[in-house]
Amino acid sequence: MKITYGWLKDFVDIKITPQKLAEKLTMAGLEVTSLEERSGDFVFEIEVVPNRPDWLSVLGIAREVAAIANVKLKIKNAKLKIKNPASTQPLKIEIQDKQDCPLYTAKIIRGVSVGPSPDWLKKRLERISCRSVNNIVDIANYILFEYGEPLHVFDLDKLKGGLICVRRAKNNEKITAINGEQKTLNTDILVIADKEGPIAAAGVMGGKDTEVTEITRNILLEAAVFDPVVIRRSRRSLGLLSESAYRFERGIDGEIVEEASLKALELIQRLAGGRLALAKGVGLSKGKKKTIKLGVSCAQKTLGMDIKPARIKKILNSLGLRVKAQGNNHFAVEIPTRRPDINLEIDLIEELARIYGYDSIPTTLPLLRPQVNSNKTRDLVSLTKNVLLGMGLNEVITYSLIDRNLLKSFGLKQETNVAEIINPLSKGQEILRPTLIPSLAQCAAHNFNREQDYVGIFEIAKAFSCPADTRSPEEGLVLSIVLSGAKPLWLGNGLQKDEFSLLHLKGISETLFERLGVKDYGFTAEEGRQVAIYVDKEEIGLMLVLPREALDRLGIKNKEVFALELSLERLFSYAQLHKVFFPLPKYPGITRDISIVLKEDISLRQIQEVITKEADFALLVSLQIIDHYKGKQIPDGYRGLTLSCLYRSGERTLTEEEINPEHARLCKILTERFGGRLR
Repeated sequence: MKITYGWLKDFVDIKITPQKLAEKLTMAGLEVTSLEERSGDFVFEIEVVPNRPDWLSVLGIAREVAAIANVKLKIKNAKLKIKNPASTQPLKIEIQDKQDCPLYTAKIIRGVSVGPSPDWLKKRLERISCRSVNNIVDIANYILFEYGEPLHVFDLDKLKGGLICVRRAKNNEKITAINGEQKTLNTDILVIADKEGPIAAAGVMGGKDTEVTEITRNILLEAAVFDPVVIRRSRRSLGLLSESAYRFERGIDGEIVEEASLKALELIQRLAGGRLALAKGVGLSKGKKKTIKLGVSCAQKTLGMDIKPARIKKILNSLGLRVKAQGNNHFAVEIPTRRPDINLEIDLIEELARIYGYDSIPTTLPLLRPQVNSNKTRDLVSLTKNVLLGMGLNEVITYSLIDRNLLKSFGLKQETNVAEIINPLSKGQEILRPTLIPSLAQCAAHNFNREQDYVGIFEIAKAFSCPADTRSPEEGLVLSIVLSGAKPLWLGNGLQKDEFSLLHLKGISETLFERLGVKDYGFTAEEGRQVAIYVDKEEIGLMLVLPREALDRLGIKNKEVFALELSLERLFSYAQLHKVFFPLPKYPGITRDISIVLKEDISLRQIQEVITKEADFALLVSLQIIDHYKGKQIPDGYRGLTLSCLYRSGERTLTEEEINPEHARLCKILTERFGGRLR
């Protein structure tokens, strides 16, 4: 939207410089994108937001300037009083759909003299990049920019049948626009038609056949309101751009239509002569006004300042809003139809802030209140994600609906009592997934098909079940992890590949448990290649090697895929985020390794329980598996383990003589209690 400093001064006594005015307009929300001196005047280019159609006019922006500068707005209403004279040429106005065209007015003016516009009118239009055509067309454009109401002028003598019909075009009707382009119409396009066919694309562009030229003597002046949606469709369908369509698409205030039409009539009679022969209109010009209640205390609290009621009333009145007091602390504000953007109390408070000046509102620090309640589950989910991301896993998001047959191929317990979709959109969306593992396995297959060497992914989402005694699905928060392939690692001797296995999942879960403060957890091998995960003897999840049937179904060849799934609701119930810090040890520890052959069903946790609960080891700090071996030297049903034992004292540096008795007793427990054989 372009506007000039001199044009604004017709409505407002501006005392500040154009540069200062540009700054104030921008601070009030009318962003001035450029300011240029042209032909002795200053031209503002303003970025108008879509919900402020009233700013698409000199009068609308002048109203804002008056409010910002705290001066009175000067509006010179048309002085003409319409008295419909007797006409020898009756005019019929027909609107086929009042929603497409709520208001249409027409004025017939006879005996005009079409010619060049006076210099003041030419220069004012040219400064805002509008080409001068002739005095009649220039007046219509002048009123469009000043009032924001698009007008159109027809050569009356070229109209057929004394009819103006506002209707939708028929398919394949033709019209030649005033720019010379011939357009084929359709039923989405609203047209102005006479007895023989379309003479204008309503709200977009007039037709060449009824264009005003130098030989025109009688004219019909159109001022109307059209549906913004219809005009937008018409303009897009025709591929035409115009200042009229730009305004109609954003909405026209019906109350300004008649005033703009009368102002144009005055200018036509002054600059081109002529007399009014007929004035006619169809539809309603007045819209329904809204009244919004504004609380003074609410405005003060929202703005963070003690703005006085008198100042509130003055600002709103300066914007053309009618304000009435309701008690000591409230106002009833009537909103004019030109302001469709004001619908709530907060909108009025925004108007106060704009005009008062955002830079005038005092800067204060926000009041910070300590957090009393927190969402434990949300915080723990966030912590869990951070832990997994820190270990190099990638988070994925997959669909909650899966294929029943795909689930069966995984051989999981959850495939019973599933929640079924009554009318699935496809075979792959038959059930709500009771486990996330199939979805993550599909994601792994997708990555392998794109030549990825390894996959390490996780997802935290809801899993669903449908118990037999109820028809309502139940849901629970679940963590699933899938690992597969070989991850490259830089070691001392160069690049190596680390093949994923169940031990990686075990290490990931142990790290997660430690970060969550979970104690007393354990792992128990079950039938097949599955490992149950327990906390305090409650099963909370499992680890497994995915069956070959499932992998073949997904197209994963020559790779093993390892999966873990945990019930986060059960896991989080054991979480203890309270941390206790101990000082670093002052004295060094001594490490001894034990190589032993044990039955496969004996877990390290069983050994640790015996050592901590039944035996008295004062110096043994930790016992860990550092190597696992199965081969020709190891009988079936057994495995070779290397255990690392760390001994330390908090009082002194230990000697070999102090460690030997405890280490010998530990070896005796392993051989006698667990049937181990030292290697």
